[in-house]
Amino acid sequence: MGRWRGLTLGEAMAREPQAVDAWLADPRARVHGGESMLEFITRVGGWLDTRPVEDGCRIVAVAEPSVIRAALVYVLKAPPATYWNLDVRPLSTTTVTGRAGRWSLRLDGVSAQPTRT
Repeated sequence: MGRWRGLTLGEAMAREPQAVDAWLADPRARVHGGESMLEFITRVGGWLDTRPVEDGCRIVAVAEPSVIRAALVYVLKAPPATYWNLDVRPLSTTTVTGRAGRWSLRLDGVSAQPTRT
């Protein structure tokens, strides 16, 4: 995050509103001196593509929601702006299956227990 390291998005916006606006609008922008959003998504996807593809192999990765959002954009081959529309909750589970170049997102249903009033 370059010079924004350790700041919330709100704090960075308070200090450098035009730079944050440019960064949010352009996935190639590196206005903070760090990597662009596109570079971040590519880096996370590159890691994902190097995971073993042995039959039955499972890997558990514990990561910040921002890393999971980047992985999902990569897996879905979605436009980088999609990153801002993915709501990944802390301590949630996200499952991707497949291999390099052929990733899929698996959505598991959550069975809700009826509530009693």
